[in-house]
Amino acid sequence: MTIEQENRVKSLRGQGYGYATIAKSTGLTKNAVVAFCRKNGLTGCKAKNSRVDVPSDLCLQCGNPIVQIPGRKHIKFCSPACRTAWWNSHPEAVNCKANYSYVCAGCGKAFSAYGNSHRKYCCHECYIRDRYKGGGYDE
Repeated sequence: MTIEQENRVKSLRGQGYGYATIAKSTGLTKNAVVAFCRKNGLTGCKAKNSRVDVPSDLCLQCGNPIVQIPGRKHIKFCSPACRTAWWNSHPEAVNCKANYSYVCAGCGKAFSAYGNSHRKYCCHECYIRDRYKGGGYDE
């Protein structure tokens, strides 16, 4: 937990927000927020505010502060590198609706492809072999 996240947890808990709301706002797990609050004496009262619309101004990956620009889309990451790292480390959050299963026209092996509903071959080698009937480019 970064210092910015700790300060954010203290601030939100002081305003009366619940553990789940604080966890969602800071990008931490609920258990991490509960443990931090217990360790720092921020427990003992029921949350007054149970709103989930607390604006998150910390990067989900690194916890650095994010400057939100009014009138623009709310951003969750401070940089494209953090966005890529977060999505690579959270594959379960990816909504993959465009997975297709095929049988390769070249080798007959079953394969799956994401986002391409008209694919015929599992790899470039199968395409070349089938296209040129077993020969190479120079025949």
